[in-house]
Amino acid sequence: MPGWKKIAGRKLDALITRTIPTVSKAVKYNSPLYGMDGRTWFLSFHCFDQYIKVSFFRGTALDPLPPVESKMPRVRYLHLRETDTLDTVQFATWVKQASQLPGEKL
Repeated sequence: MPGWKKIAGRKLDALITRTIPTVSKAVKYNSPLYGMDGRTWFLSFHCFDQYIKVSFFRGTALDPLPPVESKMPRVRYLHLRETDTLDTVQFATWVKQASQLPGEKL
């Protein structure tokens, strides 16, 4: 993860781990995955040129909904740009909710 994205990625990982200390982690398709059983996943993020895309695989079940729609029926996204300030309380709420939903096999 280059530049600012490396710092942001470490912050996301720390928030996820602090929120769910028993979280399982893996890397697939150059993206970190987070799950509860090591076989299914509730969240991932991926770097693009201008932003980091955080994917909540069952995002339509979260309250409130993460802000960005997906073409995938249940997925919702959060896009983080270099100048954005992450609402850590809201993010932790989404992570906690997502961790309690069935994971996705990837």
